[in-house]
Amino acid sequence: MVTPVIQVQDLSKSFGDNSVLRRVSMDVATGETVVIIGASGSGKTTFLRCLNRLEEPSAGNVRLDGNPVMNSGSEKQIADQRSQFGFVFQRFNLFPHFSALDNVAIGPEKVRGMSKSDARALAAAELKRVHMSDHAMKRPVQLSGGQQQRVAIARALAMKPRVMLFDEPTSALDPELVQEVLDVMKELANGGMTMVVVTHEMNFAREVADRVIYMEDGRIAEEGPPEILFREPKSPGAQRFLRHLTHE
Repeated sequence: MVTPVIQVQDLSKSFGDNSVLRRVSMDVATGETVVIIGASGSGKTTFLRCLNRLEEPSAGNVRLDGNPVMNSGSEKQIADQRSQFGFVFQRFNLFPHFSALDNVAIGPEKVRGMSKSDARALAAAELKRVHMSDHAMKRPVQLSGGQQQRVAIARALAMKPRVMLFDEPTSALDPELVQEVLDVMKELANGGMTMVVVTHEMNFAREVADRVIYMEDGRIAEEGPPEILFREPKSPGAQRFLRHLTHE
């Protein structure tokens, strides 16, 4: 049996008396695209952040390729492990004084120890992958939100991660810019990248996801192939959530 890329067992997270995650367990297979949906406050973002230890879980464990993901060891060990997860945030978090090329190159150079020339060559290749070659020398202020997010995706890809994590990557974009980012994500999924995506873009979930997970109150309330979950949601919460979305 092939070991899943990600194995999550009984993952819990509390902030004081507030339980945000409650014993969440799931596996993600190599090349699988898992889309997580649910109302605000259901634990989706916290779950993503616990996968690569941006948040330290209160209980439970995460394994990447069978190895425990931990916030212990040397700074280099922690950085190397975290770099196995490419993380794309709602906000682009680009360095404003760097060009797009240098925003992508800085991770491979500083974390991976690549030479500046090799890092810039890799950055150029990743910018091409997200259709941003023509804008490589522009600074973030010269780019649209969708272009900035594509640079952020290229920056994550340049670290050669095992898994890409996306936290509402289109929520900060104007509606007309959303599709260009979703198209890049669709290309990554079709190319076999393992992806866990938190999103409210239901059409993307229908078209691209191998599996959709509906979270409610810090738990996985329902999961299944998109064609089944969207057509016949079984849990009352998923029924309400999807009904609400269709009436927006």
